[in-house]
Amino acid sequence: MQTSNVQDSPSFGKIRNFVWPIHNYELKKLLPMFALFFMISFVYNLLRNLKIPLLIKAQGSCPEAIPFVKVGAVLPGAVFCTYIFTVLISRFNREQVFYAILGGFLVYFAIFLFVLYPNYQQFQLDTLANFLQAYVFTGEGSKGFIAAVRNLNFTIFYVLCEMWSAVVLSMLFWGFANEVTKVDEAKRFYAIFALGANMSGIGSGMLAHAIKRMPYIDYLPFGPSDQWIFLQMCTVLGVGIVIISMFYRLNRTVFHLENVQALQIPKKARNKLSMRECFSYLRRSRYLAYMVIIVVGYNLVYNLADVMWNYKLDQVYSSSQDYNAYMNQITLITAVIAVVLAFFVSGNVIRRFGWTAAALITPLIWLLTSIGFFSGLVLEETVIFEVVTTFVANPANLVLFMGSMQLCLGRGCKYTVFDEAKEIAFIPLPRENQRKGKAVVDGLASRFGKSGGSFIYIILFSVLGGVANTIPYVTAIIFVALAAWIYAVIRMGRIVEKAISGEHDLVHLEEGILKEKERSMEPAIVAAATSEVVPQAN
Repeated sequence: MQTSNVQDSPSFGKIRNFVWPIHNYELKKLLPMFALFFMISFVYNLLRNLKIPLLIKAQGSCPEAIPFVKVGAVLPGAVFCTYIFTVLISRFNREQVFYAILGGFLVYFAIFLFVLYPNYQQFQLDTLANFLQAYVFTGEGSKGFIAAVRNLNFTIFYVLCEMWSAVVLSMLFWGFANEVTKVDEAKRFYAIFALGANMSGIGSGMLAHAIKRMPYIDYLPFGPSDQWIFLQMCTVLGVGIVIISMFYRLNRTVFHLENVQALQIPKKARNKLSMRECFSYLRRSRYLAYMVIIVVGYNLVYNLADVMWNYKLDQVYSSSQDYNAYMNQITLITAVIAVVLAFFVSGNVIRRFGWTAAALITPLIWLLTSIGFFSGLVLEETVIFEVVTTFVANPANLVLFMGSMQLCLGRGCKYTVFDEAKEIAFIPLPRENQRKGKAVVDGLASRFGKSGGSFIYIILFSVLGGVANTIPYVTAIIFVALAAWIYAVIRMGRIVEKAISGEHDLVHLEEGILKEKERSMEPAIVAAATSEVVPQAN
């Protein structure tokens, strides 16, 4: 986090303050970071819409495989990647860590494209899966686990795609942005960053649509049914190389001074960041605990709803290409909604009405849309549903439509007001605590939220069988999680708004949870904000 100056107070007219509250001298900083976030999010959208159809539509697979993959593979992968991140960030500067991690992702994706996918049948563990199904996991509720084992190649691909979001998007980009962005800038910049990320959804959706309509290219090493995979993965690799190049140029031009003064910290002055310190900080900080509840709440609700949506989608579309095409349409619509929110709502809400109002938008949207989607799921086989859908042209797809609407609106809010509010809450923290908080919140809390939802599904599968039998129980759990999420937002909002305005120190704001002797262990948020953010008298 950088020091501020007297120019940080925007002096715009009403229209410009609403539409484009950016000073001209800030463009050299804003535009490159906007482009960087756009490309990272573009790759994220392509990977997200690749991983699910490849896994679900693989031979012998099913939607029930997703919860098992998230618990048995994604969660350990998140813990491992977070550990690697904490080790690297303790020994190297953020620029070096960025190159190392992103390069590792691109190497794996290249191997997957040219070796693992073309030979996927040879990598299927049919013998092991058949043995487990016949003698060990014989129940109906275990078919998702058997599918994940059978298609281990696609399971690993799914995990690496998930890690792109957790590591590259959350830890690397947002960690870098929080270090080089002031609080006043963040209130104006982050909504525009979100605009770029959501415009990438439009771009990825249009690209996927264009690829689907392309005629078959004979000289490609993939067949007609797999050409779309080859072209999308080639795009991922190409954009990844551009991301590395742009980040290198950004650090050599715009942030050269900051790199020398802040990011290139001498080894003697650097404190090693360990997982134990991260969890110790979480245990002592109510501020961070509320943030963890919020992030776990979102990911729990999203994961539970997403499995239900994929279950309905799997019933409608039989091929992986059609499945991917529909998901990209949803991504495109989500991006349009998010662009509108980022342009007209996100930054303006947080500047006009405060952090709490902005942070409440996302859970309230999920609450309202969950009423529609899960009511449809619960009542789908009843007489009430038949009466309601009497005048609907295609009743079979009505529930899928309501679920799609929930995902579009929920994701759109998440990518704008939710992410902006979360990242602004990190900024008043001292830099070392920012890194600890990012590692816990983005590295582990989000993964535990998703894996927690998957663990719930696994328990329900073992008792009730398939997805259809779990609907009433999942519905109840979602509404409980939404209540906890809203409660945490309201409680944390009292701390955040006072902290960033500099009214009180953290000891008072956290209602006595930190004793006076612990101030040396966790510097007060406002003390950091005063020394690093508030303009100095001279």
